[in-house]
Amino acid sequence: MVGKLCWVVTDGRPGMENEALGVAEAVGLGEVVVKRVRPRPPWRWLPAQVCPWPLVSLGPDSDPLEPPWPDLAIGCGRHSVPLILAIGRRSAGRTFTVQLQHPHVAPERFGLVAPPAHDQLQGPNVVATRGALHRVSAEKLAQAAQAFAPRLGSLPHPRVAVLVGGDNSAYRLGVEQSSAIAADLRRLAEVEGGSILLTPSRRTGAANLAALNRGLEGVPGEVWQSEGENPYFAYLALADYLVVTNDSVAMVSEACATGKPVFVIELAARRYNRSRRKFETFHAELRRAGLTRPWAGRLERWTYEPLNDTAVIAAEIRRRLGLSLPAASPQARPAETAPRG
Repeated sequence: MVGKLCWVVTDGRPGMENEALGVAEAVGLGEVVVKRVRPRPPWRWLPAQVCPWPLVSLGPDSDPLEPPWPDLAIGCGRHSVPLILAIGRRSAGRTFTVQLQHPHVAPERFGLVAPPAHDQLQGPNVVATRGALHRVSAEKLAQAAQAFAPRLGSLPHPRVAVLVGGDNSAYRLGVEQSSAIAADLRRLAEVEGGSILLTPSRRTGAANLAALNRGLEGVPGEVWQSEGENPYFAYLALADYLVVTNDSVAMVSEACATGKPVFVIELAARRYNRSRRKFETFHAELRRAGLTRPWAGRLERWTYEPLNDTAVIAAEIRRRLGLSLPAASPQARPAETAPRG
């Protein structure tokens, strides 16, 4: 849609940016421009409802938010909430405003709000999601498979892609468990005659990555060392099965978008942590729906309807904008594909 403009507004954290970019690309409105915003103190520490002049609160390292205002503004994360509201006001309502995740202000102040289902937020303009929103699409997977075919296309089947996270507020990953994961994968490759494609996240840590490297030395496949072009989409595209640690809703959601069997590894739970409840609710729902199964060191085959919340939210935005044509996939600027969380 030539001439239309969409802003993606986040604080620049990869997880937030990926969610908003995924929706923007799926909407296919037109040009997508990334706006990374960093409020100055004390505004960065305060909740959205007590930020009366949000545009003034931005620090010097923020991207400018100024006219011409976009046709669509998509925010994700608490720092974006007052800014998305301000854009809606400054544009005199011409900008359709979307807030991903729970805004912790009245949802009717936005055009659309898309929180996770476990937040139990309701309203006529609220569309809840089962998983995290993301940038995985059939088009991106096909492109990645083609680009990495010379390097990965000759690996033996079954190919198992392993997405490893790490420490967060709810779970922890240690060297002992990393070694155990690698040992399970080695045995699996020996029994099945297949290959392993393993990618760590930013939270995996050097010691855990070293343990995974040691345990998988000589096994067909590769362990990405976070150097060179990121093969993440290629792993999703070329794998027959996916194994994911349970510490990242984003990684599990992206894996379930492929429609391939997804196994979930349980990391060690931190004691007395409230944030673990959202993970447990999320995983329980996916197991009940038949999307995932616990990892037990062996492969099973099953089918399910791929998790596609991004397309659902994008379709609702297009409906509310009065657009009925299928979404395109514009290229965003200036952000690159953000790393996983």
